[in-house]
Amino acid sequence: MLPEQRHSKILQMLEEKDSITLQEIKDRLGISESTIRRDLNTLHEQGQLVKVFGGAVAPHIKSNVLTREDAVSLREEIHKEEKVRIARYAAGLVSEGDFVYLDAGTTTGSMIPFLPVNETTYVTNSVSHARLLALRGAQVRIIGGEIKAVTEALVGSEAYMNLKMYHFTLGFFGSNGVDFEAGFTTPDVNEALIKQCAMEHCHRCYVLCDASKFGQVSSVTFGSFASASIVTDDLHNEAYQQCENIICAPKE
Repeated sequence: MLPEQRHSKILQMLEEKDSITLQEIKDRLGISESTIRRDLNTLHEQGQLVKVFGGAVAPHIKSNVLTREDAVSLREEIHKEEKVRIARYAAGLVSEGDFVYLDAGTTTGSMIPFLPVNETTYVTNSVSHARLLALRGAQVRIIGGEIKAVTEALVGSEAYMNLKMYHFTLGFFGSNGVDFEAGFTTPDVNEALIKQCAMEHCHRCYVLCDASKFGQVSSVTFGSFASASIVTDDLHNEAYQQCENIICAPKE
């Protein structure tokens, strides 16, 4: 395949959604990662896309792209009251007998004190979530993989393959950004792939995020805006207030 043909196909993929990963290009075009990286470099220099870690995003969302992520210890103190409010409501959606996926993250972690533990099984990619669930007496499984220090999440090919075995009744996910066009986004492509895989194996998906995440876009999309229900707090962004898949958790 000529370089011009590859470039055209990569840009066509980017028109379909505002972000693409190296793996998605590799699967679609059947070319090596080294070739993909050269192509992305060329297209980035031409201003036709914005190269980010693990892939690329459309140039029109460049100004909103967030490419870094704070450590868990820092994020735990941000919007703490809102996270507890969201988490308490989300935990109420879990029933005894459910088979639940609990994504790594501070908001999903805030659910743990409120979750039912009898006859309910939890699977998570978070070491800290697994420990806290076990201390509460819950039946919990942790997927294998490589630990990402910043978010304390297990990622990588081993984690991906483990998740593909499961079929969850419910899944709860964190997101760094929520946007109509870009969907649910996170800065790390490896974490995005785990989130995407888990969402595809859930009967019902919920993304938990405080109101500050709306209109924000991180480097990599792991789900479309319509692929999950969103649980949030007071939503002041008028553009999102009429969306049927958004649930505002009530104040206690």
